[in-house]
Amino acid sequence: MDEPDQRERRGRRPDRQSALGCGGCALSALGATAASIAWTSSSRTRRHLGGGFEGEGTDYTVLVTELPLVVATGAALPALACLLIALLLNRRRGGRGGNGPARQDR
Repeated sequence: MDEPDQRERRGRRPDRQSALGCGGCALSALGATAASIAWTSSSRTRRHLGGGFEGEGTDYTVLVTELPLVVATGAALPALACLLIALLLNRRRGGRGGNGPARQDR
């Protein structure tokens, strides 16, 4: 069993996996925000939402059909990139990927 002092130290200091998880979430949030901003500033979206005189020709269905896909894609791509980087770093360090005890040769 771990001593209380070791558990206390481990609880206060985040490990690398937790830092990568937080970084991936932050990148996903930034990616979703950037994707939605890029989508709203595109000429295609302005054509649908800008409309003509007194809102004539405005198509609000793009908010239901396109916007969720844009946000999901913007959130998924950075998360996949962070996962790929974490896997490559783990492979480079020679990690086995498991969290179990290290194998000891007898």
